[in-house]
Amino acid sequence: MPGIVHKLVVIAAVEGLVLQPSVLRNQRPASSIQISYKTNRIVSLDESQPEINRNSPSLEAHGIVGLFTVASSSYLISISSRKQVAQIRGHPIFVVTGVALIPLSSQADAKKVIEQSKSNLKKRANATSTGVLSDSDTSDEEDEHSEHGYTSGAEHDDPTVSLTPEQKDSQAADSEGSGQKSSSIVQDVIGRKGQYGRFAERWFSKKGWSVERRRTLGLSANDVGEAGATDPQIPDGAGKVEDQSSPANTEKQEQVDLAKTAQPGSSTVADSLIPKLLKTAKLLFSSNSFYFSYEYDITRRLGTNDAKGNAMPLHKSLDPLFFWNRHLGSPFLDAGQHAFIVPLMQGFIGQRAFTVNTESSDPERAVTAVKESVGEVIELQNNASDAKDFRASPKTRDFLITLISRRSVLRPGLRYLRRGVDHDGNTANTVETEQILSDPSWTASGNVHSFTQIRGSIPLYFSQSPYSFKPVPVLQHSYETNHAAFKRHFTSLVDRYGGIQIALLVDKQGGEAKIGEEYEKHTAELNKENGINGTKLGFEWFDFHNICRGMKFENVSILMESLGSKLDEFGTTVENGGKFNSNQSGILRTNCMDCLDRTNVVQSACGQRALEQQLKSEGVTLDLKTDLTTQWFNTLWADNGDAISKQYSSTAALKGDYTRTRKRDYRGAINDFGLTLSRYFNNIVNDYFSQAAIDFLVGTVTDRVFSEFESDMMSADPAMSMRKLRQNAIDTSSRIVIADQSEELVGGWTLLCPREPNTLRTFPFEEVVLLVTNAAIYAVRFDWNMEKVAGFERIDIRSVVGIRKGVYVTSTLAAAQTDEERNVGFVVRYRPGERNVARVNTRSLSTVVTETDLGGESGRKEGEEEGKEEEEEAEMKKEKGSAECDLDGASSQHKIESTELKILAFKAPVSKAVAARKNSDGSEGPEPSEKEMVRIVCEEIGRILGSQRKLGAQNDEGAGMIEEGDIISLDEARRSTGLLEQLGHSLKKLVWA
Repeated sequence: MPGIVHKLVVIAAVEGLVLQPSVLRNQRPASSIQISYKTNRIVSLDESQPEINRNSPSLEAHGIVGLFTVASSSYLISISSRKQVAQIRGHPIFVVTGVALIPLSSQADAKKVIEQSKSNLKKRANATSTGVLSDSDTSDEEDEHSEHGYTSGAEHDDPTVSLTPEQKDSQAADSEGSGQKSSSIVQDVIGRKGQYGRFAERWFSKKGWSVERRRTLGLSANDVGEAGATDPQIPDGAGKVEDQSSPANTEKQEQVDLAKTAQPGSSTVADSLIPKLLKTAKLLFSSNSFYFSYEYDITRRLGTNDAKGNAMPLHKSLDPLFFWNRHLGSPFLDAGQHAFIVPLMQGFIGQRAFTVNTESSDPERAVTAVKESVGEVIELQNNASDAKDFRASPKTRDFLITLISRRSVLRPGLRYLRRGVDHDGNTANTVETEQILSDPSWTASGNVHSFTQIRGSIPLYFSQSPYSFKPVPVLQHSYETNHAAFKRHFTSLVDRYGGIQIALLVDKQGGEAKIGEEYEKHTAELNKENGINGTKLGFEWFDFHNICRGMKFENVSILMESLGSKLDEFGTTVENGGKFNSNQSGILRTNCMDCLDRTNVVQSACGQRALEQQLKSEGVTLDLKTDLTTQWFNTLWADNGDAISKQYSSTAALKGDYTRTRKRDYRGAINDFGLTLSRYFNNIVNDYFSQAAIDFLVGTVTDRVFSEFESDMMSADPAMSMRKLRQNAIDTSSRIVIADQSEELVGGWTLLCPREPNTLRTFPFEEVVLLVTNAAIYAVRFDWNMEKVAGFERIDIRSVVGIRKGVYVTSTLAAAQTDEERNVGFVVRYRPGERNVARVNTRSLSTVVTETDLGGESGRKEGEEEGKEEEEEAEMKKEKGSAECDLDGASSQHKIESTELKILAFKAPVSKAVAARKNSDGSEGPEPSEKEMVRIVCEEIGRILGSQRKLGAQNDEGAGMIEEGDIISLDEARRSTGLLEQLGHSLKKLVWA
């Protein structure tokens, strides 16, 4: 298999960034490549080309994450620092600790960032080696007790720093000292202040705010001085004298320089948010949550990653479900330069080594020694060259436990912004966790045991408000739509894992009960359908909070007894000498509401059960529940839970004290309260932009997402294919509202419409279904959550007087809302009369149809009644001009005053940022622009008008009834935008953007 470049030099040459690989032993050297400025064109450089100026600024890197383009600016993401955290089968496993974002705008911009990055790396290394750390550094070190590192040899050292042996020893000691240490709740809450102390510090100290900014996005906060120092909203303090050479200030200058590299001359919203995007991307990839190996595939579990000797590139053998930088690396992969891309996996990897007395008769005292620090564990593996080496004596035996959690790249994101399932059956916070037991030497003669389980959000469409401490889940969409996604989800799991056992941990009473009941109902329905190709789902509902009430988490053993027979049936995977003696035949799928705290407690209990059985098969009896020396196992799982929790909810896991110590007391409850407050703060302030950035970086959406964010201070959830959802609404509406079978449906569209009828600008605008037949126009108010028709109005085509299309600006608060090319619509003018019909869905047979009903209050139920008829004018105006409604003179904020005519106003919905996805038949392509949509709809209506009135040629005469003109011009919209609206939007922007 062609090797991935372990080290390279990024050179800011005249024509572009040159990536020059370092030559390592036993590795075929790769050719240098150049990425051209402005165009991002990637080409290989051969020896015949002119030599690069050695004085050109350069930066050493440990690999390339990828590159991205937003608006007119492009950036290369390189790995500037890393730490070794584990070793599997002799292959080092690293975590990314720092990245550099180098602009591709010009040599001058690239040089500036490279020089600043090199200076920053050197000063941070010197500060670490000498122990001179800022307060924020110390705070972060205390916080990140689960994030560990080990540096072995010069190859693993910082790329731009030459350390003395004494400095290397000091650095290694610091690294080991901060790595994977267990800590008591007393230390966390009192000594280290814990999350509760940090919360108080945030609210009563300016420094606390700056430190907290680095703990957002579901990430850790390891990057020194990075967030708070560069936040323009946080003053550094007037007259304060700072050490300009400190790492925090160096980082600050780097962020400022990087933000200045955005190419000038572009006024797009994406450009205006580039500084925030750069900071978010840097925080994301420097968060100690992205793992990689140059030779070993960490994305596949045991039994699926045995492609030894395979000549294909590593990126092609990876499991795409866990390949996080596939989109960012696509420019290199498409150019055939896959050797430069280091595949990243988000999640967690940790190891522990322990020694057991094989002749001990006491299962509670079987463990005689434990190695928890990363350095000791790796040293043990290196020394255990054969089966004899890992036996300290004939009576003892060494074992290695490796825990790998892989977070899915599909439906990624943060806590309350990504819930439930999407159209393709992917669920939020899906994590596959594999626990591997082996001997430290990984010899062919020894057994390697693997036990895998998964977690993931409830596979139904639902949402929860981020503005509540305990939000109630709100189900969305119809039963049929939910069941289709539910079935797709479990079809994928059965294909991947085999049998399925569900462990549901939500409450059976209160707000969580309803969604739990729906989960149970869909499971029963799927089993009635003979499951997935004959594989039925096991379902166990364990009311965690009720059964474990009073901090009695040991009652999880009740669930273990219920699941025991199923887990035994699934078994584990066992490899020996490259052959598999057994393969795990099914998977346990555990979830609560967040798939974090309760889930982690249960998964650690399952891992404990599996480890005891695996050791028993090796002739060792061990009782992890009562053995006081097995806290190493608990802390390993607690570190895993904290890592997953930080990636999804921005804080460490709740109930972590029990996972670590198997004890629960009031100190843990206090710590959990602080974590809950921190989560609440992140939910309502930090997560909205972070979610948009994550979606963009993984390729789920385009850079148009930042225009959406600037307008609404949030981005849409791409859970459903909007095209499919809208087409379903059109199909449902046409089937229900078109009563006359002789009417021929000409076309259907979804458009925005003012909430109140006969108005141009009443908020909020609703997305309605417009149906055009050869006899009428239907404006259908649709309940998008329940996927039902809420009401409709039928306008006889003969009542239509004319149509105006043009600029339709309804707000001027954001740049995207003032774009006259995209904010367009049309108004249909018609005469009210008995030919026109209004209907609304109600719970009763009431015959009254009010204007509120026509305004489309969602949630109306079954039952239809014909609306109140209005008297038609006794005589039609003979002159066409006198019959036309003068929109220019009408108020855009109030109902049209004309007593003779009414209007229906429609605005083209702004196309979303979701990246174009194709159906299985490849039919889905790019959507038409807003102007194109308005033109098509108006031409169809005009053609029907011309045909019905028999005014000659259909297209020509129909088009003659369509006039061009502003509906609400930009100037008028500015005049009508109130001061309170502007202040409210500015306040939101201050908080969220």
